[in-house]
Amino acid sequence: MKLHQLNYFVALARLEHYTKAAEEIGISQPTLSHAIAGLEEELGVKLFRKQGRNVVLTKYGRFFLGYVEESMNVLELGVSKTKGMAGQTKGVIDLAYIYTLGSEFVPRLVGDFLRSHEELETEFHFTVGNTSELIQGLKDEKYDIAFCSMMENEPEVSFTPVGTQNLVVVIPKQHPLSGRGEVDLEEAALYPQIYFTQGSGLRPVVDRLFEMAKIRPQIAYEIEEDGAMAGLVAQNFGIAVMPDIPLLKNMNVEVLKLRSPRYQRYIYMALSKENYQTPIVEKFAEYVKALYGKY
Repeated sequence: MKLHQLNYFVALARLEHYTKAAEEIGISQPTLSHAIAGLEEELGVKLFRKQGRNVVLTKYGRFFLGYVEESMNVLELGVSKTKGMAGQTKGVIDLAYIYTLGSEFVPRLVGDFLRSHEELETEFHFTVGNTSELIQGLKDEKYDIAFCSMMENEPEVSFTPVGTQNLVVVIPKQHPLSGRGEVDLEEAALYPQIYFTQGSGLRPVVDRLFEMAKIRPQIAYEIEEDGAMAGLVAQNFGIAVMPDIPLLKNMNVEVLKLRSPRYQRYIYMALSKENYQTPIVEKFAEYVKALYGKY
């Protein structure tokens, strides 16, 4: 069953005349007759019966017409929406980002883009996850753009640096390290650590810091999301080496600068090199690159 057969069927059902239907469609009458005969053979029923010089639908034809018209309407809507998604001045951007960027970076960036491009009809869909999930989602075409950590051995993905985050040591109030202002990793390592899970883009970063200091951390708990990590610290489950995110200012924790080794973590805009990008996605990516080109 082919789409053109269904179009022919709808036209014939409406006009009830082979010659008129063929002329409207722009094909010969034998071609129309052959197409309808093929459709009837595939369905195993007669769709039309003769009525004088005209043809009318059988009860099977009337039944089938309802489903064909519904399908054609859905298809037309799909075509319209797909064109809208990929237009020059309107479209949808599926944007994914890591947890640390959800409270300030992404909302500010998207808000500034929308305000500076009011001529565009842009709709954003947001997803939050860890770096490995986001990169896989990019490759699977679930997301158009991701803001995340760099991942090694990903030749299909381009990474453009768009910002930095300082790593700090987060401790509960009334901790033995309270009031220090800053601390060495060696001192922080004396206490149980709330650590990032293996899927987090920050896990290898923090691992590397401890390796550089030749220290094996006491991992008390592993967790994926930064806000939840700070929550565990606030309840005295341990301390954490994590990014200095705005959320920490509103939690019952104390933030200490990491004196040695100092580390500044880069945030990247990741895009698939293989997948098609709509004009709207390209405009947003270029906007980000122009805004953060200093990195």
